[in-house]
Amino acid sequence: MSDKDKLIMEEDGVGLSRKLARKDINIRPPWYLGPGFLLFWVLLFFAVVIPLFYRLPTSLTVEDDNKGEFIGDRAYNTLNNLVNIGPKVTGSNANEVDAVAYLLNEIAGIKKELLEELFTLEIDIQKTTGSHIYYDMLEMYQGVQNIVVKLSPKRSTSESYLLVNSHFDSVANSPAAGDDGFMVATMLEVLRVMATTRQPFEHSVVFLFNGDEEMGMQASHGFITQHKWAPNCKAVVNLDAAGSGGREILFQTGPSHAWLATHYKESAKHPFATTLAEEIFQMGLVPSDTDYRIFTRYGNIPGVDMGQAINGFIYHTKYDRIDVIPRGSIQNTGDNLLSLVRNLANATELHDVEAYKNGQAVYFDFLGLFVVNYSEETGKTLNYCVAGATLILVFISVWRMSAVSRLCSCGVWQRLIILVILQIIAFVLALGLPMLIAYVFDSFGLSLTYFSTPALLIGLYICPALIGLGLPITIYYQSQQNNKLPITYHLQLALHSWAVVLTLLAIGGTAYGLRSIYIITILIIFYGISLALNLLTTFHDRGYSWAGLVIASQVMPFLYSSYLFYTFIVVLTPMNGRSGSASNPDTTIAALAALGAVTSFGFLLPLTNIFRRPWSVLLTLLLVTGVTIFLACGTQIGFPYRQRTNSARVAYQHVRRIFYEYDGSVSKDDSGYLFNFQDRRQAQAFPGVNLTGAISQTSNCDAHMMCGVPLFDERWVGNRLQGMWLPREEPIVPPKPANLELLSKTVLNDTKTVRFKFRLTGPNYLSLFVQAYEDDYVTVSDWSFSRSYLKQKPAFPLSYHMFITYGSNALLEFSLDLTKPNGDFNVPLFQLGVSSHYIGNKGDEHSVKFASTFPLYAVITDWPSLYQRYIF
Repeated sequence: MSDKDKLIMEEDGVGLSRKLARKDINIRPPWYLGPGFLLFWVLLFFAVVIPLFYRLPTSLTVEDDNKGEFIGDRAYNTLNNLVNIGPKVTGSNANEVDAVAYLLNEIAGIKKELLEELFTLEIDIQKTTGSHIYYDMLEMYQGVQNIVVKLSPKRSTSESYLLVNSHFDSVANSPAAGDDGFMVATMLEVLRVMATTRQPFEHSVVFLFNGDEEMGMQASHGFITQHKWAPNCKAVVNLDAAGSGGREILFQTGPSHAWLATHYKESAKHPFATTLAEEIFQMGLVPSDTDYRIFTRYGNIPGVDMGQAINGFIYHTKYDRIDVIPRGSIQNTGDNLLSLVRNLANATELHDVEAYKNGQAVYFDFLGLFVVNYSEETGKTLNYCVAGATLILVFISVWRMSAVSRLCSCGVWQRLIILVILQIIAFVLALGLPMLIAYVFDSFGLSLTYFSTPALLIGLYICPALIGLGLPITIYYQSQQNNKLPITYHLQLALHSWAVVLTLLAIGGTAYGLRSIYIITILIIFYGISLALNLLTTFHDRGYSWAGLVIASQVMPFLYSSYLFYTFIVVLTPMNGRSGSASNPDTTIAALAALGAVTSFGFLLPLTNIFRRPWSVLLTLLLVTGVTIFLACGTQIGFPYRQRTNSARVAYQHVRRIFYEYDGSVSKDDSGYLFNFQDRRQAQAFPGVNLTGAISQTSNCDAHMMCGVPLFDERWVGNRLQGMWLPREEPIVPPKPANLELLSKTVLNDTKTVRFKFRLTGPNYLSLFVQAYEDDYVTVSDWSFSRSYLKQKPAFPLSYHMFITYGSNALLEFSLDLTKPNGDFNVPLFQLGVSSHYIGNKGDEHSVKFASTFPLYAVITDWPSLYQRYIF
């Protein structure tokens, strides 16, 4: 008689239950192995995931040249020379002259080495003017520069080009080694290798070194809408950064061109990519944007978006220097980029990209070792099939339990349903407890305690998530010791119930359209494999024998889940230091940590009930949480900021504001510092700075158009209610006067419309706010700006906002048409605000002295500005 038959013919359920219960007491491992079981997985994470996450290749030297490979050392030296120019703000001499001259010199050197029998190399310097709508603003630019290089194979007849883009400008206070000098240097080396080696390619490659990305992605817009080569560009590889010194991540593809992910899979030597990054980025959870948006929206071309993302603490700071970038990092990106560009430059799809428009892709790398990708439709089919197969296996297991234990199947199903409900409760607790801690910490002004000590996340959020995940099952398990159903079956039912919860999430997420639901599919695939093997081998019915296969099957999903969520915690933690003060950023990190814990330990935590005294595991987790909370609240470990490595960002303007009334008189002329706090702690981050007399901007926002201050960009506008105004007694004198001149006021033939013509001169960065007195039925009916933006008036209380960047010679002539039904134009019709920004200027001696009072861990972004409000 087989073992299976013997099990089926065992004594009745009660007898078997008691027999197995007595046996269970004797064979269960000692309690201290329960915490040790969890510790094993933690050690596995640090032994496997962390080394692979930070692994970089060895940088090649010039001795390795002439092999057609990317030379990391040469690119590193190029980067060093570019960084030595200093900050390269659009409109500055460093950006418009020095950086351009350096890049042209490098390109000229490449042209001298060109294999002229195989390739042609053309160079074009574009100065461009235009505008585009960005959030609630109209981005306008005049005279910004692009350096455009086209490398073409002589024997090809293809009229399709591949575009590769990065930007050489920077923010005012940063040498920009990471953002985006790293990618510029990488592009130059890729151009050099392709132009000087005999490896053929079919399509021309356009290398765009654009000179104005930081001020609203303006140079890329000028290229894709106006350059002579732009119509032939059929796909783009965009390169940017929100960090410095690690592996670059592929975080956007398409849109609707899944073949691009396939080419990345085929070519990337050191892959780092995930669909989840794309969905998070496109949901607006990342306080950054890239030129990729411009190319796909205004050029209607697909592409890939890749960027540096590690060590975002130094992004846009004075610490973004070359000494934080290992040579292996630039080798890593160069290897990937060179291979990808060569691959796409030979892609059949570039001949007619619209013919290959086949939906989105699902893609992800496994520990940087290889890439998995497939189409969204394939993903949907896979998700549904895996969910269905898992449910079938659970059904078979339940039937098997009923047959072996002689407990009616409805009794087993009843217990499974109870466990599904408990697992849903556990899932809610696992998310809720970390979120609660984040809320409480924020309520006491203790946000970002983990900012400089990421290890605190283990006790603050991961351990509470595990407590919430394990508590309901542990309580239930302890209440079932004398039940008719053997305890081993109860534990299997606990795992089955978690599988059922995951299948429901997979089905729901797939139906909703989430491509990143592949994460759930991975979890249930591996559990389904272990369940199928246990059923086939009868381990399913042999005490705890089934646990071995379950544990073995969880190694791969554990490594992937922990790797994935560690990636997002590493990337998003520094971003929380610049995401604005309007919302609590800790909730994002708490949610990510909780999801990482849930996906990594969902099938593992119930197994701690195999050991004696399973409560010891939860008590250990509670102890770690308590100690961590004490360290975060009561010691210096929980202070978020450290000089150089984990800076506190503070942005403010030295503002002179003047309000001119309708009759030309001045009703207000004052000076002060306008703060836009970039992290949740706001002024609390700088306890030693004298901010006595500072007032909230809320009342000003209620009383004045655009709060009556020179709100700089979309982030300043979005965070305006959290802004702070610190009055200053000494008047601020603008470095360069801004002058608005009314040229004419003309009533048009319809007698209901009046046209104002103005001339405006000032610094390289200007903003215009326009708001009609709509209560008097006045509307802006036409103007000399974009008519598309005129029709998309920002929602109240925002006004029209035109942000203008000049590469040189700031001079703007514009007109506004105001319509009023009664034709009475001898009364106030509209308000016009003019903001003049002197970026790169540190202000007068009072401003310099005030800046010196900030602590050493502060990174200051400040500049003088002039705001003039007119009524016409």
